[in-house]
Amino acid sequence: MTTAIHFDNEKQSNAVRDDLFQTEPLALRTFTPSQAVLAKSAGCYHWTPEGRRLYDFTSGVLVANLGHNPRNWMKRFSEYMGWKPEHVTGEGEGEYFDALTLTAYNAVTPIETEASKRLIASIQSFKGGNRCDKVMWAASGSEAVQKALWACLHRDSERDIILATRYGFHGKKGLAGAVTGSETDADRDPRVKFISFPRTECDDISKAEDTLDVSVYQKELEDLWTEYGTRINCLITEPYLGGGGSYHPQVAYHKVLQDFCRAHDIMLILDEVQANFGRTGCMYAFEKYQIEPDFVVLGKGLGNGVPVAAAVGRNDVIASLKYGEASDTWSANPLSSAAVLATLDEFEGTDVMDNTQKLSQLYIDGLNELKETGIIAKVRGEGMVFGIECAELGGKTSQEVAIELVKTCYLGETDGDGIHLLGALAGNVLRISPPMTMTEAEAEASIALLNRMCVKLAEQLQGATASA
Repeated sequence: MTTAIHFDNEKQSNAVRDDLFQTEPLALRTFTPSQAVLAKSAGCYHWTPEGRRLYDFTSGVLVANLGHNPRNWMKRFSEYMGWKPEHVTGEGEGEYFDALTLTAYNAVTPIETEASKRLIASIQSFKGGNRCDKVMWAASGSEAVQKALWACLHRDSERDIILATRYGFHGKKGLAGAVTGSETDADRDPRVKFISFPRTECDDISKAEDTLDVSVYQKELEDLWTEYGTRINCLITEPYLGGGGSYHPQVAYHKVLQDFCRAHDIMLILDEVQANFGRTGCMYAFEKYQIEPDFVVLGKGLGNGVPVAAAVGRNDVIASLKYGEASDTWSANPLSSAAVLATLDEFEGTDVMDNTQKLSQLYIDGLNELKETGIIAKVRGEGMVFGIECAELGGKTSQEVAIELVKTCYLGETDGDGIHLLGALAGNVLRISPPMTMTEAEAEASIALLNRMCVKLAEQLQGATASA
């Protein structure tokens, strides 16, 4: 890209994009055709500097499960931090005010231990969470994944092989990057061996109840055991392939993985960073997929906007790590601990999960109707996370159609709302993951708007083909 992204009638946003282009590298972010500039946000909405309102179909990439700036969450967060109104307004004496410290490296705050106890209790209260009795905090999902892998590898240095599902996404740093992608990616870690994940069998939501033939996956795993035997240490997978195109498998797949791991004393790591705190329709995805992992990796929605992640797993395995081997500057910092507590308060004290179930069916029905526009070929998903796979249309590839749909939704209707989407996953799949606290009226209005945007784009593409 040689110039900044620009849109007509967006003088303020274009100026911000120009500054961004001059001061930050492209590598700092993934490509999104709209590069929306967000001036303020509330609930399920963003506003641009020009005052246009956008439905947020991203939740800040599966983070703001409770919506943007929820009052009750913010009140609880501030209380945990010890912030009072006079602290914000500057009233009182002196240049400093007393509240909880913002940094507590190698020290402990009471809310850190409270967050640890509350999170473990939450996980263990759901079927499948029994093995998770110790928390390793982190600042990002990548770091939490790495800590889980470190613990497993330290358990037995003779067991050095890691199994990971092909086309999964676990992060970009260290071992998290090593278990992401496939064998064809550059700079592969020789300890990582990739296994298949069902995609054809679940490439559309209509196949969700189909019986999965698990024999091919069982054979693949047993062949790996024959080749590597007790060198195999752990297996890491996602509940659904997030970055790989939103493929949500039948329950039988994860049961095969668990059975294999149990039979051979292999640690099962479930990376729920993109799935935890309600996204799959259950509080935790291990409950949805009916398994009992040895480690669960959490992030994104865990803090509803404050950077925080955690690897929660077996104490006997984590105990293999020595002092400092899972430490870093920001892990378990007071801000993240307060955010986790405030988020748990909302999930445990409100009807957010009941609301998620109502919204889920609205989105399933509405997204399936998009197929009639010719823009969308397939729909995948569950709970409140979906992937809509674009079709070829009007002489454009499915990837080009996806790019045009992001732009069309961003620009929205004249004097009306738009929709904020991110760039395509796996080339041609757009993720639909609005906040789980939307009202039914907001959900219905946003789905109707998306349908109109698809119809509009289809007419433009078909018209362009006809005129050519």
